[in-house]
This record gives sequence, structure tokens and C-alpha cells, in this order.
Amino acid sequence: MIQASDRFLALLGHQLAQVADCPEVCSLVVYLAHATDQGAPSLVPVARWPVDGRALEASVGAGSLRVPSEARRWLPLRDGPLLLGALQVETVAVGPWSEPLRRRLQAMALCLADAVVLEREGERLRRRLDLQDQQLKLLVHQLRNPLTALRTFGQLLLRRLDKDGDNRSLVEGLLAEERQLQRYVDAIHAITDPEPQIAPAVDAQPLLLPPLLSGPAGQPLAEPLTPLLQRAAATATLQGRPWQAPACLPDWRGDSGAVAEILANLLENAFRYSPAGEAVGLHGASGPDGIVLAVWDGGPAIDPQEREHIFLKGQRGRRGRELPGSGIGLALARDLARSLGGDLDLVIPPAALDPSLPPEGNAFQLRLPLNPVPPAPTVP
Repeated sequence: MIQASDRFLALLGHQLAQVADCPEVCSLVVYLAHATDQGAPSLVPVARWPVDGRALEASVGAGSLRVPSEARRWLPLRDGPLLLGALQVETVAVGPWSEPLRRRLQAMALCLADAVVLEREGERLRRRLDLQDQQLKLLVHQLRNPLTALRTFGQLLLRRLDKDGDNRSLVEGLLAEERQLQRYVDAIHAITDPEPQIAPAVDAQPLLLPPLLSGPAGQPLAEPLTPLLQRAAATATLQGRPWQAPACLPDWRGDSGAVAEILANLLENAFRYSPAGEAVGLHGASGPDGIVLAVWDGGPAIDPQEREHIFLKGQRGRRGRELPGSGIGLALARDLARSLGGDLDLVIPPAALDPSLPPEGNAFQLRLPLNPVPPAPTVP
């Protein structure tokens, strides 16, 4: 049985009602082609005019389009060579249609065919989204089990390392990363929730981060950035490269969760794209106009023609094209920075920010106002 949306059926009704001022036409019926087990499609009625309470006729074979009749004729609804359905037209008198009526009904058939194409595409997308939603919920559910196991093992290991300060900090870092992963899982689960968490506003802006990954407003920078700095130090150790953490973090209170997401993207890029052995660091500074947090590396400077291009969504620089990645990190980071009332730009060399930084390399400078802007209304 063909399932048609209410919106599609309403559109068919509006289209068919356009012949209400044509005394020559006494009945219109829209049929949709439906595949059968026998191979040949059948035509299933879905709408008629006038709406007089009569039941729709039964399905007919596609061969009925070829059956001649003086008062009942068929206009095929096609998408190229594909038969989508047919418009059945019954007239009061026999004989050829007048030219104005013929053109009108032909135009109606074309509009109906386009409507069927859009309805089929919409249904295909709805089925695809439903399947993706089911798969996503299943993956989120299954992810919680290994995350719980990681947390349990980490806590047990922490108890055994009570007096081992060096290794204890590593386990604490693992537990901090597990908590961050749990936040991502909770955010994905919230996206799949059929009940939106945020009421859409009239002047709503696109949502950059799921609600659970931003905020809370007024959180000190040190809280979300401490595990991020621990991760950076561990990555540098594994890669055998120098790491320079900031002497202290600027005193700033705002959407620190969003700031952490920005810096996480910048640090990931620095460790991924700068040559092996080159130093990576995070620089922090405060001034009368705001604060600066800059992720820098000591590798070759980014090509001049790529310095703005890499901030575009889906675009990557020459050195990163052979490495895995989606090319959205810098675009997301800049959009988040601007949503906080600041900006993100590239400074070359890092020493241009501070003489203590390397005279060669790249620095991605995050500038934030001292008084953060309130979060913009968002839509889920």
C-alpha cells in the first residue's frame, strides 16, 4: 500500500481543484505507480476531484493508460522514462479537448509529476534518517559500556597508585578524558532525543555545539582546560617533541566549554600537521581589551595563499591533504570564537605575539573580550 504524507495529499487537492471553473471536466483522479510481485506496476488512486465523499476506485493495471475512451483519458506522470503515475480525466462531452483545456491539464500533469518526485525523495530521506537515528542510538547505547569499564578500571588503578605521584597523574588524566568522552556521548544522545532541549527563538542562530558541550556560563578557564593541557603534554611525550604549557591561564569567565573545544581543535591540528620533532605550545596573555590564547608550532610557515583558505569549511592546506581529517576544525573554531564576541586568526611567526615564542612557525590566535557576550539563541 502506498503511504503518502498529509502535505503531499493536500498539495494534490489544491492542484486538482484548479479545474473547478472548467465545466468540461467532471472528474479527476490521481494514481501513483506501485510495483507488484508480477513485475508490471499497478496504479493506485490517492486523490480525486471533486471531493464528494465517493470512495476512490480500486487499483488498475498500467496497461489501462492505453485503453481508448472518449470521455475518460489518461495523462501519464513521468520522470524521464520512469512512470510515476497517471492523471485520469473524465469530461462531460466526447471528442477532442479544446486547446486551452489541453494546455491546462498538461501543465497540471507536469506539476503533479514534480510533486510525486519530491514526495518520493522526501520519503526516501525520511527512511534514511530514521535508519541513521536508530543506528546512532544503538551506537550511543553500546558506547556507554566500554566507557563505564574504562572509568571502573581507572578508579581501581588510582587506588593502587595512592603514593605513586607520577603515574597517578596519568591515570587522573585518563579519567578526565573518559569524562569528556561521556559528555560527547550524552550530547549525541541529546541530539537523538525526539523532544528538543531548546525552544527555537524567532531570531535563532545555527547551533555550533550541542548544548551539553558548551557552558556553563561563568566557568573558570582552568576547569575545562586542565585535562586538555594534560592531554597535550602526553601527546608531545609520545611524539617525542617539546611541549610548552602557559605559565598561567588568563582570568576569564564565560563559556569555557566552547573555548576548550576551540583549543582542542587547534592543538589537534598542531600535533597532526607540524613536522615531527617541532615544538608545540599554548600561549596565554591578558590585556585591557581582552585575553589571548594562542596555539603555536615551530614548523614551516603556512603558505601565504592558504592562510585564509584553511578557515573555510571542508578546505585543508597542502600539508594536510594526505592526512585523515574532515577540514571543519578551523571553520568551527573561528565560528565559535566569533559567537563568543572574539575572533580567531593566524599569526606568523609566533614571536610576533610574544618575543619569547619561536621566530619561525605558526600561531593560531584566539582573541576573547574581557566581558563575554551572552550566548545567542540557538535551534536544536
